[in-house]
Amino acid sequence: MKKLLAAILVMMFALIACAGAEGTVFRMGIDAEYPPYSYMGDDGSYTGYDVEMCAKVCEILGWTQEVVPINWDTKLIQLDAEEMDCIWSGLTIDVIDPEAYTISMAYSDNSQMILTKKGSGIEKLDDVSGKRVGVQLGTSADILLSDGGDAAEFGASFGELVRYENYNIAFTELMAGAIDALAIDIGVANGKIAEYGEDYYCVAEPFAAEKYGICFRKADAEMCKQVEDAFMQLVEDGTYVSLAEKYGLDTANLCLAK
Repeated sequence: MKKLLAAILVMMFALIACAGAEGTVFRMGIDAEYPPYSYMGDDGSYTGYDVEMCAKVCEILGWTQEVVPINWDTKLIQLDAEEMDCIWSGLTIDVIDPEAYTISMAYSDNSQMILTKKGSGIEKLDDVSGKRVGVQLGTSADILLSDGGDAAEFGASFGELVRYENYNIAFTELMAGAIDALAIDIGVANGKIAEYGEDYYCVAEPFAAEKYGICFRKADAEMCKQVEDAFMQLVEDGTYVSLAEKYGLDTANLCLAK
């Protein structure tokens, strides 16, 4: 009888554990205006490469995905306040302190580019000297170009570094001629070029090389591992590359592609 009761208890605990896993709501924090990685689609729902990859990860793990739009400049504060479980939105992990946060494997190279338009007179990095350059507040480009950043000397050569709430606003200013160029992630830059045409282009040479990943709180290392394991299943079955192609990303930049 004792053995039977023990077996029943084991089964009960296993069922409870499974129910808990299936009932997990996984909250991904995103920049909601960061195509092609995370943005609001025409149907009013959030979409993008990172959003769809996360949805596939949640399917594998039996979790329910919840997309949480956040203020990119205060993303780490919001993560610390447990407003979401991770930041997963074209996040440059090279600027995140690994002693303070749990960081996933890198899944994409993220060159930092100068995006401009025909007639700007900008053909190489040196041509940006004295120009008005826009950047999104709190992005990797902003951090790199600011005082103390790895590209601060390059940023100091600008006539002015103009900070915007998001790249959609910044690109509108570029279109209007209010600024001469944007300092921007290569994937986002290529998305803008694809959308607005060949009048816009990137200077061939990047001013910095970075990598994208997912950031969790330090205490959530196990959650990070679960996500990584599911992510690697999507690498193995081809979803990783096929979704990149769907959203117009350069698959040559995918760190994990075979």
